[in-house]
Amino acid sequence: MDVPLWFALIVVGWLGLKLIRPPLWLVLVLLLGGYLLADSLLSPVIDTAVK
Repeated sequence: MDVPLWFALIVVGWLGLKLIRPPLWLVLVLLLGGYLLADSLLSPVIDTAVK
């Protein structure tokens, strides 16, 4: 079964919000920070650290 990545992220995010109930500002900061880091000069460093 092939599930698109965007759909899996939406489902995991929705479950996280329903089960853990973090503050909305924390969710927005994490999303914005992840987006900005993915498009920065640090992305190769983060990629090697994650692998």
